[in-house]
Amino acid sequence: MLFRGHTNSVYSLIFSPDGTQVASGSSDATVCIWDLKTGISLRCLEGHGDYVHSVAYSPDGKLLASGSTDTTVRIWDVETGTEIMCLEGHTETIRSVAFSPDGKQIASGSYDTTVRIWEVETGTEIRSLKGHKDSVFAVAFSPDGKLLASGSVDKTLRIWDVETGTELKCLNEHDRLVVSVVFSPDGKQMASASNDKTVIIWDVKTWTQIMSIKGHIDTVSSVVFSPNGKLLVSGFEDQTVRIWEVEIGTELKCFGGYGAPVSCVALSKDGQYLAVNTNNDPDPLDPNVFSILDFGGPNLGALPPEEALLYI
Repeated sequence: MLFRGHTNSVYSLIFSPDGTQVASGSSDATVCIWDLKTGISLRCLEGHGDYVHSVAYSPDGKLLASGSTDTTVRIWDVETGTEIMCLEGHTETIRSVAFSPDGKQIASGSYDTTVRIWEVETGTEIRSLKGHKDSVFAVAFSPDGKLLASGSVDKTLRIWDVETGTELKCLNEHDRLVVSVVFSPDGKQMASASNDKTVIIWDVKTWTQIMSIKGHIDTVSSVVFSPNGKLLVSGFEDQTVRIWEVEIGTELKCFGGYGAPVSCVALSKDGQYLAVNTNNDPDPLDPNVFSILDFGGPNLGALPPEEALLYI
């Protein structure tokens, strides 16, 4: 199913926790909330003054956070579309936002080289995490909410203690900027994607590299774990989506034919649906769309047929 409505490129996609909606952030400065079954735009949230690079649902699905080139994080009421508050503090583009697992905090990563943690209830900045030497492209909380990971143009991943703001570890195995980071559902592993054409899987207990998935011909733009943590789905600027077996790093399937770099991928919480964006739909009159595909259920036991992905 194709989702149409934005007037410019889509940069970020996220499913609601209950799997009934998907939200998108766009360079048209809006956030759209869509009905997953019908593809109808339920609400278009206006307030940002520039590109929206990242969107995130709260764990209960009642709130939506968005980060923008206008240097703000905005929090929205999902049901009404009302802007609840605007978080100001960053001095440059905000590239990534994430809710903590308990929904009480939001983390944001910015081109100003900082990661900031905000209190959702009051909008207060709790702390500013400094250590990166260049723009921060990705942030992610661990499932237990105790750790925060950030990836940067400085080629490093930094691991922070959420409670104290202390930098616990600096991981520097990538050769180019880190664009995406995600924890496995059980919190035992972390995956990072980079412009160096690799995906690295890390042991969270020891912070050692379990494996480096190589062989890509272009930048890895986005990576997500399956709900059971056994598979990784990644999007690439080589115009493909690839599925990997985490335990041994084997590529199970590569879907091509997108006609443009895959800018982001997202999986619904139950693993039933995959969202893919390339900013290049076959319809030249409406290039600002994304697609939702049936991906096979909680265990991803039935991978989608290749032809299901080729029309995007």
